[in-house]
Amino acid sequence: MLSIFTLQATALKTLLSVLLVGLIASNSLAQNPDIDLLRKLNVERNTKLDPSFKFITQSASPISMACPVSVYAVGLINRDSTIRRKGLYIAGSMAVSSVITLSAKYGFDRTRPFNTYPDIIKLSEARSPSFPSGHTSNAFATATAMTFAFPKWYVAAPAFAWASAVGYSRIHLGVHYPSDVLAGAIIGSGSAWLSCWLSKKFFETYDHTLASRKAKKALAD
Repeated sequence: MLSIFTLQATALKTLLSVLLVGLIASNSLAQNPDIDLLRKLNVERNTKLDPSFKFITQSASPISMACPVSVYAVGLINRDSTIRRKGLYIAGSMAVSSVITLSAKYGFDRTRPFNTYPDIIKLSEARSPSFPSGHTSNAFATATAMTFAFPKWYVAAPAFAWASAVGYSRIHLGVHYPSDVLAGAIIGSGSAWLSCWLSKKFFETYDHTLASRKAKKALAD
């Protein structure tokens, strides 16, 4: 068991190191290309799409929370431990993504684009630091976790289409640089991958321990 948790810690450190390198790389991109693309997608946007992208942005948190709750509830109703575990795994992905995202936000403390560039039009509420995008990381954590839990094209396709739309909406609405969104997508997907690996190891250990206890109890009886 010790070796398993040692591997878990090593994998966590490795992934966090990779994510940190990616975050630094994303945050150090030349500012001109970043703001130029933002201006093209925000200032020169199709204003008729504003309501649609506001709706998509507002869907990020409700959908991200509803997915693990719904999956776990189905597992409870059907008395299916496998489905319940998938619900816990999806929730774990969200938790890991949130921790990494918040740590990066206040670690880098990047100013929002509409505060730095007066011509950027802010169309959504945004209070925390800009880098990375929390909406995007949550959306991609949910999409990736749902795909790992239910590896079917009809799950993956709409999940990632929605997550991508959430990411794009943050740029369209003027509250994030493109590099913020890119970093959010990397963190979200990476968090789901890490949570998948950790949850498999955890439940393998749990099942093995439970089976051993039952075997010992049977022998004692």
